[in-house]
Amino acid sequence: MAAATFSPKPINSIAPLAGEATISGLTNPPPLSLYIHIPWCVKKCPYCDFNSHESRHKIGQNPNKSFPESAYVDALIADLELATPKVWGRKIKSVFFGGGTPSLFSAESIDRILSHVRMLTPLEFDAEVTLEANPGTVDAANFVGYKQAGVNRLSLGIQSFNNDYLKALGRIHDSDQAFQAIELALKTFEQVNCDVMYGLPNQSLKDAMQDAQTAVQLNPAHLSFYHLTLEPNTPFYRTPPSLPDDDTSSDMQLEIEALLAQHGYEHYETSAFAKKGKQAKHNLNYWQFGDYLGIGAGAHSKLSYHDKITRETRAKHPKAYMEQALQGKAIEREWLISPDELGFEFMMNALRLTDGVPLDLFQQRTGLNIQRLETAIKKAQSKGLLIIENVKMQPTLLGQRFLNELLELFLV
Repeated sequence: MAAATFSPKPINSIAPLAGEATISGLTNPPPLSLYIHIPWCVKKCPYCDFNSHESRHKIGQNPNKSFPESAYVDALIADLELATPKVWGRKIKSVFFGGGTPSLFSAESIDRILSHVRMLTPLEFDAEVTLEANPGTVDAANFVGYKQAGVNRLSLGIQSFNNDYLKALGRIHDSDQAFQAIELALKTFEQVNCDVMYGLPNQSLKDAMQDAQTAVQLNPAHLSFYHLTLEPNTPFYRTPPSLPDDDTSSDMQLEIEALLAQHGYEHYETSAFAKKGKQAKHNLNYWQFGDYLGIGAGAHSKLSYHDKITRETRAKHPKAYMEQALQGKAIEREWLISPDELGFEFMMNALRLTDGVPLDLFQQRTGLNIQRLETAIKKAQSKGLLIIENVKMQPTLLGQRFLNELLELFLV
């Protein structure tokens, strides 16, 4: 089968910015993923800065009583139908339901969404289909229904196995529910990821390692370990809790990485660890500067054409999004990524990968010659933050530890 042609229906509404040159070196479309945003959750956590909205849904009640699930699915389908011409003929390698809490939606709704995805776009035969779930919303029948609908990977927001820290984080589940959710997920899905956090309020190194020990003993295919950060416009940012000092947090990170390596987890991205061959395809596509179409409230897209790379965002508030999507106006803003911005955007993703990327991937994904970055690359090498070896660019261990400092070198 011939490769999909690039941009058969270009976006005529986007013109180059004044004085801005388009790019000309994109010869093949990058891999394409689909992101679907479900904006509701039972309770918004005090550290969360995602586009999520409390549903006032009580566990055990019909969620349709507290948020318009069916109407939102209608809007997602309308959004996808209008977006499809922009990616016409391109296969989708992964689908990711993020939130919010996608597991608040019924299996019937997830099935309806995926059925339209299959009708409107060609999914790769081995496409990864991930759904995020909160252990406090786990339902055995729904898990089976999600799998039957086509979900083959579940990502559980565990955060901790310690009830004191779960309470401090404002989570709606307890440790027993965390264990039950993982057990059920491992029985139901081909791949399971568990999100765990460290550097929690008043957390000791011993307690952080206890969470890590518990996670590896459960043996999911994929683990994500995130350091708690205080994001602007969150309750934790406005009223900061007492957090471990930098030295303790650094010790947590180093010991967690060593423990996971001992248990066969490859540290392939800043916060991601996987058993052999079990890396997250969807997230890898982001980090390798692939394309993604995002639908849903506040979703972002990055789409490449033969002469330009664009970004677009949807209306952020669920009500506004639904109204606009059903009117054919889901996209709130579209813009070009300028050639001067592409270097930093590529590096901001690619340098999160501990093994780095081939040098020629830069031109493949941006259409630009990597010589544009020669000065910044030499500075990074001289500081011991980056190495180039065997036509591959890779952050050093020092570069991984000081990633922000490394990335700053590529800011124009």
